[in-house]
Amino acid sequence: MKRLHIHVAVDDLSQATSFYSTLFDAEPTVEKRDYAKWMLEDPRVNFAISARGAAGGVEHLGIQVETADELAEVYGRLARADAAVLEEGETICCYAKSEKSWISDPAGVSWEVFHTHGEAASYGGGVEAEDGRLAKTPTGMPRSAGPAACCAG
Repeated sequence: MKRLHIHVAVDDLSQATSFYSTLFDAEPTVEKRDYAKWMLEDPRVNFAISARGAAGGVEHLGIQVETADELAEVYGRLARADAAVLEEGETICCYAKSEKSWISDPAGVSWEVFHTHGEAASYGGGVEAEDGRLAKTPTGMPRSAGPAACCAG
């Protein structure tokens, strides 16, 4: 079963963690010095926040899958979309080991599609852009407020 992923950049992680814990009536399932994540079942969403120097707001959206077969299915949809796809492959990001790809929608919103298959000791990721967000995007792909070469979960 797939899960919607939302990643929000925040200025004050402690304040945001308190707010979202109250909003969701749940404590984070992952909590680090610069990152927190809730794996909610109702609604079924992977909601993550991070304080890593990016401007506050929605960092990116995504679809998290549970199996390699689901990943192949969604990758097939990306291939049929009329947009460039960044195939990141195996990576470590957001304290997780994942396989992922990226695409931007017509409005420039970055979407990641990923399968997480383990935890990682480091945040991981890649080169950061001047705005504090990760700099990876497919060539020629417009950068929205993000992207987005990170955060799985």
